[in-house]
Amino acid sequence: MAGRREKNGQSFRGSRITVAIATGVLLGCVFAFLYPHGFFNPAPNRPFSNSDVQIGSSSCESAEKINMLKSNIVRITEKNAELQKQVREITEKLRLAEQGKDHAQKQFMVLGEQHKAGPFGTVKGLRTSPTVIPDESVNPRLAKILEEVALQKELIVALANSNVKSMLEVWFTSIKKVGIRNYLVVALDDGIVDFCKSNDVPFYKRDPDEGMDTVARTGGNHAVSGLKFRILREFLQLGYSVLLSDVDIVYLQNPFDHLYRDSDVESMTDGHNNMTAYGYNDVFDEPAMGWARYAHTMRIWVYNSGFFYIRPTMPSIELLDRVADRLSRQTAWDQAVFNEELYFPSHPGYVGLHAAKRTMDFYLFMNSKVLFKTVRKDPNLRKLKPVIVHVNYHPNKLPRMKAVVEFYVNGKKDALEPFPDGSE
Repeated sequence: MAGRREKNGQSFRGSRITVAIATGVLLGCVFAFLYPHGFFNPAPNRPFSNSDVQIGSSSCESAEKINMLKSNIVRITEKNAELQKQVREITEKLRLAEQGKDHAQKQFMVLGEQHKAGPFGTVKGLRTSPTVIPDESVNPRLAKILEEVALQKELIVALANSNVKSMLEVWFTSIKKVGIRNYLVVALDDGIVDFCKSNDVPFYKRDPDEGMDTVARTGGNHAVSGLKFRILREFLQLGYSVLLSDVDIVYLQNPFDHLYRDSDVESMTDGHNNMTAYGYNDVFDEPAMGWARYAHTMRIWVYNSGFFYIRPTMPSIELLDRVADRLSRQTAWDQAVFNEELYFPSHPGYVGLHAAKRTMDFYLFMNSKVLFKTVRKDPNLRKLKPVIVHVNYHPNKLPRMKAVVEFYVNGKKDALEPFPDGSE
């Protein structure tokens, strides 16, 4: 009996709980219908007060949502501070640009943030300019050729017409002998196109251009040399470094193994010793000035515009534009203009080019004056093997090129002897 009463009591308590739950749900439905916006909803025509917002937030908003709102406020505040900083920086840049005076500051804005100077003896200026963003839309056909020919985004480039076919043959034969694969001939006429095809030499024929094509077909060595500054621009715009080469050059080693690549332009020199190649203090004597008779000047022999390595940077492209523009308006030697634009400083009425430059080792990248006047007469220097020999100082180029091959490649010790130091 006792067990039966306990069982009946549990059943009765369960029934009461069920009734209570059902009653609660029913009341909830009734209140939800009668008060859809809640008991504490403010009157529709009464504006919110601060107390209303606080009551509504505490009653209706979850802690998670409040934390999310706080996080959003912090993030928006930080973003606003960043935007204000950018506005200040842009305003400062515009102010400097409008002044048009502080070129060093403008360069800083392009290259990066300002830095504090380090301890004495540790500070080094910027030497290597950043490369440009390649733009294949400039010349899609050339871009495709360069993608196949170039190695590590660099290659040797030479311009040639049928007037230099014999020298061109010695040129590419020496390149193949060394094992260089990244080279290209810019064919200036159909004769060179056919010649390159028959000798398995990579080439590129430009699209027709009446003004340039006339010079390309009939121009001599100097006239053709002046075209290269316009043509090279597209190579640099496509993002390639170019080792520009005349065809009166014999290759004996791979030049890419001997480049520094730390400057906009890296060029061989027309100098023939340390002073003339790398620069020296030349003292000018004017006795009439008495105590001040001696004036110190700086001298350096010019870079050779027939062999230089040029990186795809803004200063490099500006150099090409400057030289090409002057050659289109003046009757001038391209090598003289090339050096003037590289070296002349800014002065009243003229803004100089801000390009980094490096002079190549004149014993490795050898001109023909060094070879025929000095090296061939010195037993120790004769043992050196240059990277290239450029027959730039002598008009009888082809026989001297062949003699260079005989001396350095075929080991004929007297191959250079028949030639005079200078021209006959």
